[in-house]
Amino acid sequence: MLKKMLHNVRETTPLIHNITNYVTVNDCANALLACGGSPIMADDPDDAEEITAICGGLNLNLGTLNVRTIPAMFAAGKKAAELNHPIVLDPVGAGASSLRTDTAARLLDSLKITAVRGNISEVKTLALGSGSTKGVDADVADAITAETLAQTADFARKFAAKSNAIIIITGAIDIVADADRTYCIYNGNPMMSKVTGTGCMLSAITAAYLTANPSTPLEASAAAVISMGLCGELAFHRLTKKEGNATYRNYIIDEIYHLDEETLEGGARYELH
Repeated sequence: MLKKMLHNVRETTPLIHNITNYVTVNDCANALLACGGSPIMADDPDDAEEITAICGGLNLNLGTLNVRTIPAMFAAGKKAAELNHPIVLDPVGAGASSLRTDTAARLLDSLKITAVRGNISEVKTLALGSGSTKGVDADVADAITAETLAQTADFARKFAAKSNAIIIITGAIDIVADADRTYCIYNGNPMMSKVTGTGCMLSAITAAYLTANPSTPLEASAAAVISMGLCGELAFHRLTKKEGNATYRNYIIDEIYHLDEETLEGGARYELH
């Protein structure tokens, strides 16, 4: 399954429209190129709809939300829905401010979102209407652990059923769920949390996997999450004692670029429930 998901991305080179985070936009572009996709960024309301029409998928990231990008997101999302293109919603900081929380909820309610990708606090805010985050990071009290895994997986499936979207919750253990099935993914490295943008890169990559594998959204989403976590592991093992998070960021992108089907299949660590 994983081999096919990656193979399809490499073969089809999906063009992904990203209305995304100014802090990480360059990393998202390079991660998309590395995984086999192609990026385009257009966040002006007068440009977003037309650009969406020529792309295969859409990635909406609330990281640096502002009054100009909000209407662009709705315009792009409406066009993507008309064309039946996959849409990934990354509700960065939902729960940290009213603007972020309300915008994320309105996007989810009014657009045909294919997948929601966020940390547990952000996703809980979307699902329950309120929550808490530490800036744009998950609240420590929400951390996914072995003890809370079953409960969190059940929550993700119920939210997937309610929203009709794939729910992707990333953390120490990653969860990818539809209404019936859950992937519990154990790939990754704690140092990934020291690099701003690994989540943003994953959302962009997920859009590419969904676009290249339209008939299997759950499997495509799981493959994207596994690939990112595995590349984080491989990149970490390349670090020397004098190298830190800046080098690590570059190594992650390099590993995404070099990832092949056999490495992905052989290095994947997950359970399907």
